Amino acid sequence: MIDYQGQNYQDVIGQQGLVVVQYFATWCGPCKMLKPVLESLSTELNDVKFYRVDIDLFRNQAIEAGIRSVPTVVLYKDGEEVDRQSGYQPKERVQSWMNQFR
Repeated sequence: MIDYQGQNYQDVIGQQGLVVVQYFATWCGPCKMLKPVLESLSTELNDVKFYRVDIDLFRNQAIEAGIRSVPTVVLYKDGEEVDRQSGYQPKERVQSWMNQFR
């Protein structure tokens, strides 16, 4: 799982294949609960790229993505948003959701 550091955002979300982006805040409890779920999946799903975007540090990216609450996980496939979910979800549910788009 890669922490977004301000590189060209289109280079991140515009990659081929499935890209998972967690929009989070350091003060958000459910974000902290979701982090190990996504980290675990990032080691298991080698064909999927995982990123985290801190909405307080990278406000413009959060606004551009239409983030209204955290945590929000957005799935991008071949550069296009295909789905999003907000709030904490257990690992099995997150993996099942992602597998629909792989």
